[in-house]
Amino acid sequence: MKSDVEVAMHQALQQARIAGERGDVPVGAVVVHEGKVIASRHNERELTNDPTAHAEILALRDAAKVLGTWRLTECTLVVTLEPCVMCAGALMNARIGTLVYATADLKGGATASLYNVCTDPRLNHQPKVMHGICEREATDLMKSFFANKR
Repeated sequence: MKSDVEVAMHQALQQARIAGERGDVPVGAVVVHEGKVIASRHNERELTNDPTAHAEILALRDAAKVLGTWRLTECTLVVTLEPCVMCAGALMNARIGTLVYATADLKGGATASLYNVCTDPRLNHQPKVMHGICEREATDLMKSFFANKR
């Protein structure tokens, strides 16, 4: 039986596949509140010509609208790739309770790989962080996308 986090990650992976099919880097994100997905998005930078249209940012915006508050302390952000600096800052500002990501981003990750924004004691919020859920699927999706670009 799959855990709630695995179910949410599979939804994020489906969003990532949509992004890849549309020519965007295949990253998907969902926000879970009280065991229910309340926001589900994928990268849309190419689609919208918006450098901030990362899956995490879009999902956080949607979740805040659903809940009617920017404080997402009771939410879990589930994303297929380790968040970048911009997205790590956004999830910190949203006060996300838990971050779950599938695979590390060794070139731009800001929650463990290059930086560790989520555990910086100088900041006023430190969400719980989990990683490695569906890691192989997310890694294979990224590798396949970039192999096809070459």
